[in-house]
Amino acid sequence: MPGDPPLEIEQTVSDVYSATRWRHARLCLQNHAAAQLLAIPDHTPPFADAGALGPPLGGGSFDRKDGGRETQRLDLRSAESWAAVAVGVRLALAAGLTLLLAVLVVTLAGAPARVVATNSVALSGEVASLHGPQTVCQPERALPHGITAVRLTLESTIGPQVLVAVSSGQRRLASGVRGSGWTGADVTVPMRYGAATTPNTTLCVTLGEGREQVLMLGAASVPSTAASSDGATFEGRLRVEYLAAGLHSWWSLALPVASRLGLGRAPSGTWVAVLLLVLMAAVATLASRLTLRELGTGRAAPRPRADATIGEFTGRFASCLRAFSRVPNVAWLCALIGCLNAACCSIVSPPFQVIDEPAHFAYVQQLVEAHSLPHDPEGDGAGDEYSVEEQTALEDLHHNEVQFMPSARTISSRAQEQQLEHDLAKPLPRRGSGYAGTATNEPPLYYALEAIPYVLGSDGTLLDRLESMRLFSSLFAGLTALFAFMFVREALPSERWAWPVGGLTVALAPLLAFISGGVNPDGMLAAVSAALFYLLARAFRRELTPGLAAGICAAIIIGVFTKLNFLGLVPGVIIGLLVTLRRASSSSRRVIYRAVAVALTLAAGALLLALALGVSSGGVSVSYVTDFASKATDMHHVLGELSYTWQFYLPRLPGMTSYFPGLFTTRQLWFDGLVGLYGWTDTQFPTWVYDVALAPAGLIGSLWLRALISRRAPLRRRASELAVYVAMGIGLLVLVGVTSYRSDVTLNGGPFWEPRYLLPLMPLLAATVTLVARASGRFGPVVGVAIVVLVLGHDIFSQLLVISRYYG
Repeated sequence: MPGDPPLEIEQTVSDVYSATRWRHARLCLQNHAAAQLLAIPDHTPPFADAGALGPPLGGGSFDRKDGGRETQRLDLRSAESWAAVAVGVRLALAAGLTLLLAVLVVTLAGAPARVVATNSVALSGEVASLHGPQTVCQPERALPHGITAVRLTLESTIGPQVLVAVSSGQRRLASGVRGSGWTGADVTVPMRYGAATTPNTTLCVTLGEGREQVLMLGAASVPSTAASSDGATFEGRLRVEYLAAGLHSWWSLALPVASRLGLGRAPSGTWVAVLLLVLMAAVATLASRLTLRELGTGRAAPRPRADATIGEFTGRFASCLRAFSRVPNVAWLCALIGCLNAACCSIVSPPFQVIDEPAHFAYVQQLVEAHSLPHDPEGDGAGDEYSVEEQTALEDLHHNEVQFMPSARTISSRAQEQQLEHDLAKPLPRRGSGYAGTATNEPPLYYALEAIPYVLGSDGTLLDRLESMRLFSSLFAGLTALFAFMFVREALPSERWAWPVGGLTVALAPLLAFISGGVNPDGMLAAVSAALFYLLARAFRRELTPGLAAGICAAIIIGVFTKLNFLGLVPGVIIGLLVTLRRASSSSRRVIYRAVAVALTLAAGALLLALALGVSSGGVSVSYVTDFASKATDMHHVLGELSYTWQFYLPRLPGMTSYFPGLFTTRQLWFDGLVGLYGWTDTQFPTWVYDVALAPAGLIGSLWLRALISRRAPLRRRASELAVYVAMGIGLLVLVGVTSYRSDVTLNGGPFWEPRYLLPLMPLLAATVTLVARASGRFGPVVGVAIVVLVLGHDIFSQLLVISRYYG
């Protein structure tokens, strides 16, 4: 770009930064005449205060020169300190990986829980509908010796607290409690009983205060053995399973688990487990080497020189080549790690066990096979069946039995896989009724891109096409990590050595990997949003040019056609454009105004087109649109939305109507969901994991607040830029909250509380951990290593959780 320093000077800066000892830095100065000036111009325009970003690497300082432009002066004497830092980083990384390996070995040495007894009640359907607070009791034949938990077939979207008590006569034998926030069609309650087996007991289940009904699943029975509540006898009994510690460790079950993991997919075979191990090892190795190289030497990878062949090209193509050549190698490595991590998750997750994947696959199939957008003829969201081919695959994969049932497993025998292969080899119709479930009213851009791998794999079976689409979608995880790194690089330029911490945190984030490793537009939405954050940061850091303005507006258009949740970011983006427009040079301001006006007009047209497509498909009715517009001016309705949205994320304030009774949404919906909620939101860690996760999360949060407080004066000088990022985050949260209100309260369809809706804010997470590392003073690199190892461990154990859920 115009104004960039010559490549020779940039290479000199990189060499000086990479020096770990004084003699290395002195050698660099001798070899580069351009480095004779120790004050090297920074890219920062007059309106960006580099002092707000902290001191430069190596303890140097920023001086004002050339009419207010920032110049960065390198203190080469501090290069010697990086030798000690490198030792600390190596020790921290070795200790972290050793601890991670030890925890992994101990975990796999444990035995999975096994069912030692049941009450012989078949799971045939709904017995009763409960609403807490309520207690249900039923007679049981016996309480087995040595149990560690009980599993109850209760179904809820956001379940209340569950208290289980088993008694014999007036004597209580055992009890246990499971906190609120569980999901799925069964709930496991920890309960230990070490005494001898006791016959003729009574089991009572007490539901705490909750926001929704809980379905009790089981089978019909005679009145003498049926469940009862408050003197009323139900027509059936609750199914109960008693769990105890297993007899075999996970190590001894490795081969059976590997065999089951290779079933019901394309390609299939036990070798798939070996491939998964290789990919996971590659992710861990790349992340570790990148951390050691960048944090251990106090530098980021130097910007590569522009290739000499670029000079042979002119115009926009040459500009694009130069832009790619300026992306640091470490950014590409973060992108590679993100792609590989998502590819691992595409293998770990069974077909169609990523949330809403059957609907998204049906959308692509409708585009390719019928050459039309999906539609809902009835307009009521019920729709007809998917194509015969997809329905056959879902049935043979036991999809409905596994979905929302944490205790159920996917197909586990070669005979079941042969049946699946036999059925999918038939010339089954690939055209359905045109209905694509919950994806029917989504914008078409993501699905049009997914049509490429679908067509390339059209000669194979449905599972071949599905896996091709998953691998293609994995690329969006890499793009998200790349743009998150570039965002941190622009927003926090003085945190040079800490940039990889932010990039790796996003690349290794398990939620991003699982969503991008399936067929789901939220993966692409995260990538487009990260690109938008990067472009805005670049505009604030440097200057808004016509090209940047066009890029920002193009990202808006792409985001609108990806998923309408993107609209939550748009108000903040518009504020950012207005702020940076005021700071643009007068010569280019008129051109930028025109570019922004045209692009925003196109974005508005894209939104109207997306809404029109939703109406034409039947997924969004005209009455729904008019009702939405009318209620937007109803003050009572608006106040209800604001109250609901507040409680959706934060504790209820006095005087507010309680929309989430018995639930601490901040902790139990969002924090626990971000820590671990996979599959169809039915795959969770044991409750103690979420309690333990509070410690590192609280430490990172306190260090982040410390960084903000210690730099409050410089941050005030960048208040407008920070306000833009805050506005983008709040806009997304409000959009999700209001949409959830209309689904939950107005339509009684349940809340939209899934943590994947926060994936567009991943760049802010990258900036947060980067600030945390930098705010730790001389221990910053060690703290950065700890964060990377923590996220890597979170990623590994999340994948092991999903493996145990479906194949254990």
